[in-house]
Amino acid sequence: MNIFIFTLLLMFTAPAWATTYQAKQGDVLRIPAPIQGSNLHVQAFNKSWPIYQKNGQYIAWIGIHLNTKPSTYDIQWTSGNSASVNQVLDKIEVQKGEFRISHITVKKKMSSFDKKAIQRIRADQAAIKKAYKTPVNIHNSWPAMIWPVEGIISTPFAAQRYVNGHARSPHSGLDIAAPLGTPVKAPLAGKVLLVSNMFLNGTLVAIGHGDGLTTVYAHLNKALVKSGDIVQQGDVFAKVGSTGRSTGPHLHWGVHFSGAKVNPKSMLTLNNILQP
Repeated sequence: MNIFIFTLLLMFTAPAWATTYQAKQGDVLRIPAPIQGSNLHVQAFNKSWPIYQKNGQYIAWIGIHLNTKPSTYDIQWTSGNSASVNQVLDKIEVQKGEFRISHITVKKKMSSFDKKAIQRIRADQAAIKKAYKTPVNIHNSWPAMIWPVEGIISTPFAAQRYVNGHARSPHSGLDIAAPLGTPVKAPLAGKVLLVSNMFLNGTLVAIGHGDGLTTVYAHLNKALVKSGDIVQQGDVFAKVGSTGRSTGPHLHWGVHFSGAKVNPKSMLTLNNILQP
């Protein structure tokens, strides 16, 4: 055998197809690693995802953006070093989510914006996007979240909203109706990245949890923290309100995972590990 070809075989093990997992838009998957070894790495949707240990098993958490086109995508696992690299390719079959259609009617002044308002809305959006991209040096060993507030889900994740008959962007979080002043708890340990009074979102808090996880809380009556504060899971950091463009007291809770808008409910279950 040619010595060059033999060397390549030592360095790289050809990929083998393993398992196809099914998911819906907005899901967060917990997938066990099909290979072991040093420098374990996983990539899907052209980005890397965090790997955690659970009962001695390595588990990747992979978020599927709400806007991901239904199709089949690769999950690429690699481990090893320059002398020997192992690779396995799994698959994710993304299916279209079945999301609620929501119709609301509000006063005209709440659904139309002048030039000054649009400028402020864009500035608010830029501040939130900056928070999403801010790295946080916190590592939760198993980042399962708890509910930030008890209440009734008034608008579910990804609901297609029609305001006064006009389509709006799909709802990027959960709206949880609760009495004014209800304590809001941190669903996971993290660092406060943003506290701001915004045009649409009212009083808003963004918390970074490390590994690309950021949560956002809007329409708050009051924020009890400031940027830079560290919160632990279960800490009260705000109170439910109806600030900004809101029709009643509720908490808007959004989760952003490495660039993906995901369903907060997907972050709640402790042990929903998919099996081959």
